[in-house]
Amino acid sequence: MAEPRPNLRVLIAAPRGFCAGVDRAIQIVELALERYGAPVFVRHEIVHNRFVVERLKGMGAIFVEELQEVPDDRPVVFSAHGVPKSVPSEAQGRGLTYVDATCPLVSKVHRQAERLIDEGRHILFIGHAGHPEVIGTFGQVPAGSMTLIETVEDAQTIDVPTSADLAFLTQTTLSVDDTAAVVDALKARFPDIRVPRSEDICYATSNRQAAVKAIAPECDKLIVIGAPNSSNSLRLAEVAERLGVPARLIQRAADIDWDWLGQPETLGLTAGASAPELLVREVLEALRQRFELTEEIADHTPERMVFKLPRELVA
Repeated sequence: MAEPRPNLRVLIAAPRGFCAGVDRAIQIVELALERYGAPVFVRHEIVHNRFVVERLKGMGAIFVEELQEVPDDRPVVFSAHGVPKSVPSEAQGRGLTYVDATCPLVSKVHRQAERLIDEGRHILFIGHAGHPEVIGTFGQVPAGSMTLIETVEDAQTIDVPTSADLAFLTQTTLSVDDTAAVVDALKARFPDIRVPRSEDICYATSNRQAAVKAIAPECDKLIVIGAPNSSNSLRLAEVAERLGVPARLIQRAADIDWDWLGQPETLGLTAGASAPELLVREVLEALRQRFELTEEIADHTPERMVFKLPRELVA
């Protein structure tokens, strides 16, 4: 006779998974395939999720890192993370058909950067070196007009042009708490620094981190579904760890480390902004094979944000 399975309460964070910008970017690739036929080229991963990328590959999308890999007669989509100005400029120069899937909240940061430079300010940009969003934002303004800040120590020690009027902006997918500490350090050192009119960290990143904070006190462990190169997903695991809850980032159910998981009484479960709900269900089904499962949705903040699709694809 089979041994009874241990009980497991799974507290599912809400909101989790796809945000409006990711949803829009994926729809743009799907609509481009409908409009232009396969193949449609996509510069950089459309969003940081292998499952999403593989599904779109199966539909006829081809992912490349640089524009020179795109043939002259095929359309190209720019990823949700945004691209430097030089990329659409090169596409226009070659006469390529292109669709920009940059998240509108990233585009907002781009426009803020341009305005601040027009005002003669030097921008301190809080973000992670090498992240596509950072590369895209730096590519909106002249070289040397923006300085990257990654840590509180950077904020306290970075060299800035002595005559510069300073402003700061941030990547949209950062840790809310880390960024607040960096901003405090900048304000302490540069009391007159121009502050953004509104929060640059996007609503989805903030909401998902707040949802983890809301469930963490009840959880023994927490699983985050997301890609290892997904900034917002990594931040969710960090949020839990800082609250004393052991957390693991996995891409899908096959990645669950059962030895690490053990037999918790309550497990938290969330997903980064580029992870589809299908992967949440997949993880729950894997857990159900080993535990008597009780699922609870921990509603935190409902999200109703929707972004318009590009006119050229819906006209």
